[in-house]
Amino acid sequence: MSSYSHSRATDRYSSPAIFFHWAIFLLIALAYLAIEIRGPKGSDSRAFWSSVHFCAGTLVLGLAVLRVLWRLWAGAPAEIVGNRLLAFLARAAHLALYIFIIAQPLLGMLMINTGGHPVTLAWVNFSFTLVGADPLARPLLKTAHEWLGNAFYWVIGLHALAAIAHHVVFKDRTLRRMV
Repeated sequence: MSSYSHSRATDRYSSPAIFFHWAIFLLIALAYLAIEIRGPKGSDSRAFWSSVHFCAGTLVLGLAVLRVLWRLWAGAPAEIVGNRLLAFLARAAHLALYIFIIAQPLLGMLMINTGGHPVTLAWVNFSFTLVGADPLARPLLKTAHEWLGNAFYWVIGLHALAAIAHHVVFKDRTLRRMV
């Protein structure tokens, strides 16, 4: 193998890392879409889209755990050398995104449980309860889940803009490493 193809292979994220990134992205987009178009309370549309939202959230959490385990085992390509401030901001944004893909589904599951319902995993007929019903905790969890979801519209948007800026403005390999 030539040194060029070896450096190119180690410069990119691994295939599993790329899969986890884009699968989680699509599931988050689906979860956001479902919650925005779910319809009025009590409607069949709301029940369907809420179910899609819950399913997407539980899948995000499952893939997030696998993604973190893969990252710990396989590592990531070396950072592209550049501005130290931009490197710090990139690490902070990635940490925030990891926290989001783990905390947000957990908040949703806890919100469902404290409302007196088990979390049901679609298509596998499996239900579980992490905590019992708690009418005092539920509104706090709901507020946290909604606040975090709204805040992350911005973080996700900035992440996407940064990837585009790296490609168009800085003309480096940042975006190409994840596609």
